[in-house]
Amino acid sequence: MVKTLVLISNYFNHHQKAFCDEMYKKLGDGFRFVETEPMEEFRSKMGWGKEDIPPYVLKCHLSADNDRLALRLSEEADVVIMGTAPEKYVKNRLDADKLTFRLSERPLKEGRWKIFVPYLAKKFYINHISRRGNRYLYCLCAGAYVASDFEFLLGSYRDKCYKFGYFPFPESKTYEELSALKMQSDRVRILWCGRFLKLKRADLLVRAASAMKDKGYDFELEFVGDGEEEKHIREMVKECGMEDRTAFMGYMSPEDTRAEMEKADIYVCTSNKLEGWGAVIYEGLSAGCATIATSAAGATPFLIKDGETGYAYRSGDWRSLADKLELYLKDTAGARLMGKRAYELMNTQWNPAEAAERVLTVSEHLIRGESFFFDAGPLSRAPLIYENRYKG
Repeated sequence: MVKTLVLISNYFNHHQKAFCDEMYKKLGDGFRFVETEPMEEFRSKMGWGKEDIPPYVLKCHLSADNDRLALRLSEEADVVIMGTAPEKYVKNRLDADKLTFRLSERPLKEGRWKIFVPYLAKKFYINHISRRGNRYLYCLCAGAYVASDFEFLLGSYRDKCYKFGYFPFPESKTYEELSALKMQSDRVRILWCGRFLKLKRADLLVRAASAMKDKGYDFELEFVGDGEEEKHIREMVKECGMEDRTAFMGYMSPEDTRAEMEKADIYVCTSNKLEGWGAVIYEGLSAGCATIATSAAGATPFLIKDGETGYAYRSGDWRSLADKLELYLKDTAGARLMGKRAYELMNTQWNPAEAAERVLTVSEHLIRGESFFFDAGPLSRAPLIYENRYKG
C-alpha cells in the first residue's frame, strides 16, 4: 500500500492545488509537494501564488535545511512524481530504480530540431534515454502528443505512458446550477481567456466571430486577460465592426475567470502547438461550456470527443474554427447538450479526486510488478498521436 508520495515541481500554483489537496486527504502527512524555486514575477503579477500555502508544501529554495529534507523525502518515498525541477532531486532514486513518474508536457513542442541542439540533446539523454532500462520509471503525459515525442523520437517510456494532465478546479456546482447561470443572458456568450500573446492566437476567434456576425448570428464575445497583443486584437475588433458585441474584461483572478466560464455558453481555445496542455480547455469543459479547442493543444485529443463533448478545429485555420462555431450558433439546444456531456465527463473521470485515486491505484499495481492501465480517462494508456495526423 502506498503510504508516502512526493510531487516535485518548480513552484506551487492553482493548476496543481486541487489534485494536491486530494492527495493530502488520502495520505495526510505522507504527501508532500516540493517547490524548488520561487514563482516568476510575471506570474505573481497575474495573481498566481496568492492562494494560502497548504501545510504539505515544502519550499526547498528557502533554506539549506529544506533542501536537504526535500532530497531525503524524494529518496525515501514510496512514489515520486517529478515535474519541472532539477534532476538532482531524483538522481539517487532513479539509480535505485524506485517507482517514479515523470510528469511532462510534450518535450518537442517547439519542433524536432531540439534534439539536434547539443545541450538539449545532452539533457534528453541524461533524463530520458539513459534511463530506458529503469523498470520502475513511467511517464504521466500532460498532453496527447507527449507519448509520441518520447516513444517515437527519443525511444523512451515505451508502453509506460499514462494519460494525465492538470486539474485546476474541483467542480462544486451541479450542472443545473451552471445551466441556470448560462441562461441569465438572452444572447449567446462566447468566451476566450488567457494572456494576449502571439501563441494564443486570439486573432483567429475575431476572424471567425466576424464571419458569424456577417451571417446574422447574434452573440456576445468576451475576452478575459491582458498582454502584448491586446492592442492588435482591439484594432481587429474595431475593423470588423464588432465593438458593440465585444467586451475586454482585462486581467481577472483565477477565481473570477472561473466565474465568467460558468456563465459562458461557448468557450474557445485558439492556441498554437506551443500550448503544451491547455488548462483552459479543461476548465471550459468542467464549467459545462460548449467548447471549441485547437487541435494543437495537448488537452484536446484527451478531452474533446468530437461531436460529443466539444469540437476540435484545425490549428491556425480560422475558417475551420468558424465552421465549428456555426454548428453551435445554429443549434443552441445541441450546444447545451454538448456542454452537459462535457461536464459529466469531467465530473466522473477528469477531476482531481479521481486522478489522485487512480495515481495511487496504479502505483500499488506497479510496485507489485503488475502492469495496469485504466480503460479511459486519467491513468489510461496514452496512445501515440502525431500532430500532423490529428485533423480536428
